[in-house]
Formats: sequence, C-alpha cells, structure tokens
Amino acid sequence: MWINFLLRTYAWMSLLENSGIINMLFSLAGLPKIQLLYNSNAVLLGMVYNYLPFMILPLYTVLRKIDKSVIEAARDLGASNASVIIKVIFPLSLPGVVSGVIMVFMPSITTFVISRLLGGAHFMLFGDLIEQQFLQSGNWNFGAALSLIMISIILVMVTINSKNEESRPLV
Repeated sequence: MWINFLLRTYAWMSLLENSGIINMLFSLAGLPKIQLLYNSNAVLLGMVYNYLPFMILPLYTVLRKIDKSVIEAARDLGASNASVIIKVIFPLSLPGVVSGVIMVFMPSITTFVISRLLGGAHFMLFGDLIEQQFLQSGNWNFGAALSLIMISIILVMVTINSKNEESRPLV
C-alpha cells in the first residue's frame, strides 16, 4: 500500500511480459512461454492486486470488533463451526462487506491505467470510456453525462449504506 499505484502496475508488467520473471521460470522448467500480458486475466490480476487492500481493511476492522462472547454463545448453544460462520460472523461482518464494496467500486470503475497498461488498451472499462470522450473524441457533453451517471450510482450506494447503518441494531 505504500508503493505508488502506477509503480505497482508497472511491476506487474515486468513480471508478466514475454521476457519477464514468470515466463523465465516457465522456460527453466521446460514449459513453453505463454502470453500473460495484454489480456483480460492480466487486467483482472492488476485490479485485484491494487484494490484488494481496500476490501480487506474494512472487513478486518469489522471482524476485530465482533464480540467473542457472541461466538462463544453460539458454540455453547451447539452451533458447528460452519453454522457460527454462516449465522453469526457473516451477518455481523456485512457492514464491512458493504463498506468494502463501496470503497472498491469507486476506484475500480474509474480506473483506466490498469486496462491500458496490463490490457494493452484492448479492453474498455468505464473509466476508459470517460477518458476517451474527454481526451480523444472531444465529446465533453457525453463524457460529462457518463461521469454524472457514475457519480449518481455511487451516491445511491452511499445513501443506501447510510440508511442501513441507521436502522442496523448494535450488537
């Protein structure tokens, strides 16, 4: 998390390229080189790597706050480990899941650097479309409309989350 977003993406480029470390390990093992860069899997890998901490941190915070006595009470009442996870831990961690989804949704929908660098500009994400409308097409009206749609979706998500937090009982 301390390393710049762009540097992390460039690091993945050097790992995934045809002469990168991963393909060198394949060739040392006697396997043929494979195209790891400029495909949808590379874009997915880059997005997961860059945005996973934004999902893990809210989950970790919520899971740390779960009272251990609630879990002990469920086990004392005869709940199995799977039942404790499904019926106790998961419902209590939903605020962290929702918060993580909101924190990941905004940057992941607006990104265009990852798809450009790791996907070779072969994949169009929403952020790519907005950037294209402003910088390449010069269609500022459509770019602004797309940006407004995106902001509206994010505003709806945040509003729903805040309404749910107001009505959620404290444990």
